[in-house]
Amino acid sequence: MDETGPTPSGMPLPQAWRQTLADARIERQSIGASRAEVARVHRHGQADAFLKSEVIDAFSELGGEIARLRWLQAQGQPAPTVIATIEEAGRRWLLMSALPGRDLASSPELAPQALVEVLADALRGLHALPVAACPFDQRIALRLQAAAARVQGGLVDADDFDDERLGQSPQQVFADLQATRPEHEDLVVSHGDACLPNLMAVNGRFSGFIDCGRLGVADRYQDLALAARSLVDNFEDTRWVAPLFQRYGLVADERRLAFYRLLDEFF
Repeated sequence: MDETGPTPSGMPLPQAWRQTLADARIERQSIGASRAEVARVHRHGQADAFLKSEVIDAFSELGGEIARLRWLQAQGQPAPTVIATIEEAGRRWLLMSALPGRDLASSPELAPQALVEVLADALRGLHALPVAACPFDQRIALRLQAAAARVQGGLVDADDFDDERLGQSPQQVFADLQATRPEHEDLVVSHGDACLPNLMAVNGRFSGFIDCGRLGVADRYQDLALAARSLVDNFEDTRWVAPLFQRYGLVADERRLAFYRLLDEFF
């Protein structure tokens, strides 16, 4: 075969890697809402890896994620190791190591209080990194530009809006977003999508961040808002939001929480 083709799982694979991964069992993953295709790669005699693939276009994030993973590891933060990358036939691929354990949304062995502590401590550790050393900018001005581009490009799914915004158009919601923009940003190094499926734990201890394509300098509420919402979704009530903020060491700012939840509607 001379061109990119799918594996038996349906996962597209570049020609250059087809021989290397010929004996691997490739298992598609379904969790998450990313545009990228993701699969777990079981390799005989080697540790499992993850394969991630995305069409290269104006809205691609995988190239940025590769750079961010390398930067995170250089800072001593636990994250997947980039094993190999390639571009072929209009797609980009990333092969990366699998982190130990399971994501926080799939860890029933963790009691809720323990899960909240892992989540809060991981975010506090990431947010302690020096902002000046981070080369990735995810501040409000750039995020609003990106949100506007996604509205114009027809990439915002209004059917996936939170319940309170169902029935509204992306343009209406974007107007609300602009109207509620905070005047000040409390800048940290932010994960950018700090929901429970994007943090891993093993034996009750944090083992690393995944899906790091939106990491960068941003208001700490970029992470806290999505973490809090994810706790509500996971436990189907709000009772673990206050313990999250108590453990993190901050009094919750409801207006910032609302703004960053609203911003996430566009991504």
